[in-house]
Amino acid sequence: MVTTPESLRAACDALAAIDPAFGAAVARAGYPEPRMRERGYGTLLRTIIGQQVSVAAAASVWRKLEERIGDLEDPANVARASDEDLRAAGLSRQKAGYARSLADEVTSGRLDLAHLPEDDEEAIAQLVRVKGIGRWSAEIYLLFAEGRADVWPAGDLAVQIEIGRFLGHDDRPSEKTVRDLAEKWRPHRGAAAILAWHHYGFVAASRRNAGNPDDPDAAPGPKVDKAPM
Repeated sequence: MVTTPESLRAACDALAAIDPAFGAAVARAGYPEPRMRERGYGTLLRTIIGQQVSVAAAASVWRKLEERIGDLEDPANVARASDEDLRAAGLSRQKAGYARSLADEVTSGRLDLAHLPEDDEEAIAQLVRVKGIGRWSAEIYLLFAEGRADVWPAGDLAVQIEIGRFLGHDDRPSEKTVRDLAEKWRPHRGAAAILAWHHYGFVAASRRNAGNPDDPDAAPGPKVDKAPM
């Protein structure tokens, strides 16, 4: 698990023992902090609401939706909400369908978020059955809501950028390459992802402070920062 500062530091140190590139990253940017979220329906609903919109826009939709239908941590409130309520709060037709799908999976008991399989791939397979939850969203949920130590979101753009930077690649490595590279980092791949996001933010902030706001690496926040995780 990577749920405490101590466990995350220990995992980063273990990574540094496997590959000194991780130790160099920690020396530059420091140790990352855990970013745990509540386990359960509400966190997945926030993921759906936050897809392809800013953090501020997602927060606005969440607030309006809660005002119209009540506690959003209770999937029954979404399940019985009208299409008009969902759309009036700012959800697109597609996202309204996703929200209903998630609520239906949870209220029916087909998706038990309190007892997902211990095997990461089996847990991901259950989560992606929900409309609107892809592999990346499932991996981020398992990493930040459950603290699973070896979840590896290799499809994340910021992870690819930083792993390439750590290892001295001239170009951003592909998802397949990043997935293959990480095999030797088991069982600490979750910490590798968290360190990659942390270092991405460190580099972006450093370049902005140096007066290079147009540098593509100075763009604010990796993909995980754009989701309500």
